[in-house]
Amino acid sequence: MKRVSFVMILCAVALAAVAVFSGETRTVEAVTCSPIELIPCLPAISTPPKPPSAACCRKVKEQLPCFCGYLKDPGAKPFIDNPNIPKVASSCGVAHAYPPKC
Repeated sequence: MKRVSFVMILCAVALAAVAVFSGETRTVEAVTCSPIELIPCLPAISTPPKPPSAACCRKVKEQLPCFCGYLKDPGAKPFIDNPNIPKVASSCGVAHAYPPKC
């Protein structure tokens, strides 16, 4: 259990660092694109994954227009290109939108 908590904290710190050091915040369709917005999804993309929360699903749906940009960002790509993301997208009802068509 301690290992899972450590991994989740490490992922949160890494996402925060990506958001701070990427130097770009893009806006698409009135959405502020920032990987830090996906922090509610950390338990769903960690190992072992947990079902995505309602907050995670809201953020995934909100941030979908940003995913192409995240995939091009070397700091954010490891989190967006995570093998658990398609499962999260499916659970959140947006499987049709992932992977994004860039």
